Amino acid sequence: MEKILLEQKDHLAIVTLNRPDSMNAFNWDTLMELEQIVESLRINPDVRVVVFTGAGEKAFSVGADLKERKTLNEQQVRRNVNKIGEVFSAVEALPQPTIAAMNGHAFGGGMELALACDFRIATEKAMMGLTETSLAIIPGAGGTQRLPRLIGESKAMELILTAKRLTAAEAQEWGVVTRTAPQETFWKEVNNLAEAMLANGPVALLQAKYAIKTGMNADLNTGLQIERKAYELTIPTEDRIEALIAFGEKRKPQFKGK
Repeated sequence: MEKILLEQKDHLAIVTLNRPDSMNAFNWDTLMELEQIVESLRINPDVRVVVFTGAGEKAFSVGADLKERKTLNEQQVRRNVNKIGEVFSAVEALPQPTIAAMNGHAFGGGMELALACDFRIATEKAMMGLTETSLAIIPGAGGTQRLPRLIGESKAMELILTAKRLTAAEAQEWGVVTRTAPQETFWKEVNNLAEAMLANGPVALLQAKYAIKTGMNADLNTGLQIERKAYELTIPTEDRIEALIAFGEKRKPQFKGK
């Protein structure tokens, strides 16, 4: 059975961690499959939005496969930690907008995958947290860096140092997730967000994300220059002209990503 499933619906790609019996935990083979799929998405011009989720309704992902971890020597543990960090950085670097559809619990590396995505939508029953310190380790796949940038240093330090497990409602209050939804309307919320982005200019989506993500790591003046260059890339596109024509004709534009 494939450990990662990839489904494409028009311009939406859905990546599913497919180890429900192991709460979608990451073993070495899973990481290698995910790495290949993320790379295929990066170079696929037909994919405009990417959703990451987990198989079943219990877990998005509970992180590293601890059963496998117990069988590894120190060198192999270092290998796995390095690889999971690389893969999640590749997720963060995807040019397309990304949504973590947190259909269940997300702990450790599972939470770190969600943090590598642009948006996080969780079911109301989901629990989540960076719980590594309770296992005498620390978040090693970006958690200590991405969470403080998302919610602030003090809040992130409290969550990480106490290994606190948050309910979905608490996670939304802390600013960890974008929104929550009941199980029965969860996928509708995910699809609504994806469709709202897919309705817009494909080149504009990529360039807006690039400007925001790159500009946030620079000073304001540099960020404004990044924004200007990103804007300039949208000017010669056919989609920009189509948007103007559609506006004049009072209809929805038909974007081609060109």
